[in-house]
Amino acid sequence: MMRIFGLAAWSGSGKTTLMVKLVPELVGRGLKVSTVKHAHHEFDLDQPGKDSWRHRQAGATEVMVASAARWALLHELRGEAEPGLDALVAHMSPVDLLLVEGFKRDPHPKLEIVRPSLGKSLLCQGDPMIRALCAVEPLPDAMRSALTLPIYDAEDIAGIADFVVANAAPLVGKAP
Repeated sequence: MMRIFGLAAWSGSGKTTLMVKLVPELVGRGLKVSTVKHAHHEFDLDQPGKDSWRHRQAGATEVMVASAARWALLHELRGEAEPGLDALVAHMSPVDLLLVEGFKRDPHPKLEIVRPSLGKSLLCQGDPMIRALCAVEPLPDAMRSALTLPIYDAEDIAGIADFVVANAAPLVGKAP
């Protein structure tokens, strides 16, 4: 059964840095891993002037680019509402573990990445799906003593991977 686990934090906390360390650790353990990342800004995977870009500019809703090495599907919303995580995951191939970066308000188990120097509130105070924290920098004593969740050092990739594997939730309807 495909399982899901998320990395949640405020922008600039270190989600991507942790993700790119965590994925090879999990893959090295024999797991087939995919990721989905939420972006709060407009982004583009395509290059202006390329054929696929020109297809999109011409009005195509979806453009698939395929080669012997990979394929990608670009879908233009063209005014439609942003799809939720469930709708996006429905387009993905089944794997052992889906890691989610962002989507911090969605109801899947998560690890909160904490960088106190940003001065942001803790997400775990309002989200029961946050199962542990990952400290990118030392936590103030007052913050640490007020927390009841496990706290991992950002460099403890093996420990974080153990936690993710143990706490990932089954994703209904997807099987590897």
